[in-house]
Formats: sequence, C-alpha cells, structure tokens
Amino acid sequence: MLYRLIYLFHPEMSWLNVFRYITFRTILATLSALMIVFFVGDWVIHKLRVMQVGQHIRDDGPPNHKGKAGTPTMGGCLILPIVMVSTLLWVELKNIYVWLILFVLVAFGLIGFADDYLKTVRKSSKGLTGKGKFCLQVLVALIVAVILYLQPEFDARLYFPFFKTMTPDLGWAYIPLAVFIIVGASNAVNLTDGLDGLAIGPIVIAFTTYLVFAYLAGNVKIASYLQIPYVAGTGELAVVCGAVVGAGLGFLWYNAFPADLFMGDVGSLPLGAILGTVAVMTKQEFLLLLVGGIFVVETLSVIFQVAYFKMTGGRRIFRMAPLHHHFELKGWPESKVTVRFWIIAIVLALLSFSTLKLR
Repeated sequence: MLYRLIYLFHPEMSWLNVFRYITFRTILATLSALMIVFFVGDWVIHKLRVMQVGQHIRDDGPPNHKGKAGTPTMGGCLILPIVMVSTLLWVELKNIYVWLILFVLVAFGLIGFADDYLKTVRKSSKGLTGKGKFCLQVLVALIVAVILYLQPEFDARLYFPFFKTMTPDLGWAYIPLAVFIIVGASNAVNLTDGLDGLAIGPIVIAFTTYLVFAYLAGNVKIASYLQIPYVAGTGELAVVCGAVVGAGLGFLWYNAFPADLFMGDVGSLPLGAILGTVAVMTKQEFLLLLVGGIFVVETLSVIFQVAYFKMTGGRRIFRMAPLHHHFELKGWPESKVTVRFWIIAIVLALLSFSTLKLR
C-alpha cells in the first residue's frame, strides 16, 4: 500500500524509482517490522500479564522449567499482525503468492490462537485435540496446495539440489506432497519451541535463507544462470520473508534468556506453515530439509523416542524428547543449548547456499 502510494510520485522525483526494487522494499519491510515490535512490545507484554495469559509448565517437563510458569505467552499475537502490516506496506498487492502466504499466516494463526486460548485463558482445557488441530491444518494446507496447482504457470515437477537433470513431474500427486510439507513444517517448528529463544533463532535464519532463494527464483536471468527453477512472481516473497525476519529479531529481544514473552502455538504454527509454503512456492522443497535441519532433527527425536518407547516397553533413546530437553537433562545450561542450536542452524543455512553452485 505505502509502496504504491510513494511510487505515484516517481515521475516528479526520479529517486523514488528505488521503491521499484524488491531488494529495497525487503529491507524496508525488515526494518519496519523490527521497529514496530520495539514500539509495541512492552505494551503487549503488559496486556498479556494483566489478562493473566501465562505459560503452563507440564509436570513431566525438566525441573528447571518450573520457574517459567506464569511468563506471558501467545507472543504470536505480537509477531503475526506486525508481519502482516509490514508485508502489506511494501509488497506488490496483486501478487497471488503473497495473498496465499497471508491466508496461511491468518488461518494457522487462528488454529494456534484457539489452542493457546483454551489452555491459558480458559484454563479448563488442554487445548484443541491433537486430531482436531491436525485436521484443521491439513484443510488449510490443502486449500493452498490446490490453488497453487490450478495456477496456469504452476510447475508440478520436483527439483533436487544436487541433481539438475532429475525433475520428475508428479502431476496431482504434488498436492499431498505440498500439504505434507506445510503441515510438517508447522508442527516441526512448534516442537522446537521449548526453550528461551530456541525456535525464533532458527526461524530468523531459515527465513533469511529463503528470502535469498525467493529473490533468485523470481529473477529469470539469475535463475537461469544458477540453474534453479524460475517462478515468476516469487520475488515478492522476499518482502514477506524480510517482514518475518524483522519481526523475529524484535521478538527475540523479548524472548532471549530469561524470556519475558513466549511465542505460543499462535506464533510457532503459522511461522512454520509459511516457511513450508515459501519452500513449496519457490520450488525448493527438498532444501527445507537442510535449511530447517534443526526443526527436522527435533521432530525426528520425538518420533524415534515414542516409537522406541512403545517397541521396547518403556525404554528410551533420549533422556527426554524433543532433543533440546535431552541436552538440558545432561547438564547443559539452557542458554548454551540455544546458542549451539543457532550455530548449527547458521551452518546449515550456509550449506544450503552452497547448493547453488552444486547443480
């Protein structure tokens, strides 16, 4: 909106042409989101405290987490509106990919909000049932996947980072794959959100990575040179990713150890979902396994733990799952676990960039 309003005056002031460039608008979206978080963050935390929207700590969790009880949660209520505002200010509003991303953000945000509300405000429920939550996630992801597939320019082929000639066309089978990626990414981020700053750090890193890939995929010349799929219009997703990066950095200011605010499902579910959606739109689905490696490992640790527990009649692989709790119970300070996971996320992001030359 603001981008178009400013650009109206470019015939009289030629320097306003800079607003045409996605890179410039991405920077503005990032900075806008960051500044808005700083401007309203303390007020949101105060309101959540007044409303007594405090974190509930499970009895079977690590003992050192008991002191976190009552810390304001549902921090996604701070992140999501700011991502939306910053995106709408600086993005090209005629872009179908942007509107699908915003639909995912709102829909998954409402699912997470309902779950958090029942657990923290009503305090008489354990939240949405697992089956109910999963079905709602699948429904939203299915709507997005079908709309994408029906786009005339949509490419249902799969692209592999290290094999430029292997591009199987899945046809309609691409729809369930896209649903799996979106829902899987949403829940993987949700499982990772267990320590102060643990989830938001890799989220910022992952979205920074996909910011670059979205820009590259939307530029026909660069995409051709790098031999990556060209997807017209996905360059605007860089602006969306920039807004998430800015809001994420601002949220980290309050979520860093010891946290003043937790993200809650209202934050982790939609952020994971739009990460998966961006991966699908930019045709970098398999790269998400590398970029989001932290989320993947955390999810696998839960799956393996549960499966092994059932098969062996009560034995465990890890001291506790998800994996970050295992290291906590080994004696690692919470901040050390978090920072080391951030370092791994950065390394994985750098490795993902290396695939641009290994095709």
